[in-house]
Amino acid sequence: MTLPAPIARRGRDFIARHGETVFNAAARLQGDAAHTPLTRAGFAQAEAIGCALRERLGVRPALTLWASPTGRALQTLAVIAELLDLDWHGARLDARLGEIGMGSWGGRGYAELAGAVGPIVTADGLLRPAPDGEDYRQIAARVTGWLVDTAGDPGDRLVISHGISSRVLRGVMTGLPPHPDWGAPIAAGLPQGSLACIAAGVETIAHRGTGHAPA
Repeated sequence: MTLPAPIARRGRDFIARHGETVFNAAARLQGDAAHTPLTRAGFAQAEAIGCALRERLGVRPALTLWASPTGRALQTLAVIAELLDLDWHGARLDARLGEIGMGSWGGRGYAELAGAVGPIVTADGLLRPAPDGEDYRQIAARVTGWLVDTAGDPGDRLVISHGISSRVLRGVMTGLPPHPDWGAPIAAGLPQGSLACIAAGVETIAHRGTGHAPA
């Protein structure tokens, strides 16, 4: 995969991984499942993100809200928006921020599936793509499309995304080389409820969550 140089963007991108869900807690692949609700731990992780942002940016910061159109991302955003005194209803939703599509593997337990087809989670915490699912090059293409479309937007953004797709998004934004196995730029994994800040292609970790690292 030939990758362009990092896309120049105005402002900062605060990229959050949603809180723990019932699928995460049960060790099930959720992939692009539309609605897998947060657990109590997931709500606490979302609150911690909101508190970290409030401490850093204050109340009613000038943030454009973006989210994957999944229930877990929107629940996470609702908690954060309340803590920041921002209007959740003003969020912009984009399916290109959604999680890796897992095809017919979606919804199955990690252990049950691994027993049938072999290891699902790689040594670096990535998901092995399903035969009828999405691969990492496809994720890179869609998140790059979102980056291009929003590059000229003024001000800072808060983006609520997912474990795998946010790693690819962060990899594209920071100009990482393609992963040797999956052919797309992929940043290091962060636990559920984490928040990264990327400005001018440079990433810092604004808050490290308390959830699990694998998807």
